[in-house]
Amino acid sequence: MSNLLTIEILQASGQTIYMVFLSTLGAILLGWPIGTLLYVCEQIKPNKKIAKLLNFIINTSRSIPFIILMVALLPITRWLLGSAIGLHAAIVPLTLGATPLFARLTAQAYEQVPAGILELAKSIGATPRQIITKLLFRETLPLLIDAITMIAITLVGYSSMAGTIGGGGLGDLAIRYGYQRFDTMVMCLTILILILMVQIIQFTGQLIRQSLQH
Repeated sequence: MSNLLTIEILQASGQTIYMVFLSTLGAILLGWPIGTLLYVCEQIKPNKKIAKLLNFIINTSRSIPFIILMVALLPITRWLLGSAIGLHAAIVPLTLGATPLFARLTAQAYEQVPAGILELAKSIGATPRQIITKLLFRETLPLLIDAITMIAITLVGYSSMAGTIGGGGLGDLAIRYGYQRFDTMVMCLTILILILMVQIIQFTGQLIRQSLQH
């Protein structure tokens, strides 16, 4: 393997890590408030209209295959960043693609809190904000770590698809060398690196979850 190819592989790996990190962060910042609002409207301060609207948005967004979502978001990405191609442009669909999933996982995590504890908090006069920050968030933090881990692993796969629209990363490298040039070695190496990334993310997530439980 030439030095140039080694540099390209290292660069592509770095680009994938960069995309996954920023899009995971973006999905958390967008998805956590949406999932929290959904749970509040269903359990704490019932509002059927808002709950139905949020459920519809989340379910509809999750139904769109990511490869189609990327293409559909090209005009929005171009409007936001001035370009629909490149490393930073890929972060927009990656973030928006993972946000509905994290919102759903957040709401499901809150649902694991026993109803009796929730009723007790209401009975002693806790405000919705206090219930969210001092009860729900603390009680479900290990589950939210699991959700973040799942999102990051999902985005590793999504980032590979981003290579089809010139998003960079290992997906782009696999297409250029493994598909267009029929370089089996590069393709296999790319797959091994992606597997290693997923294993590291999974191990790190489990480690953090266990430390929180103790």
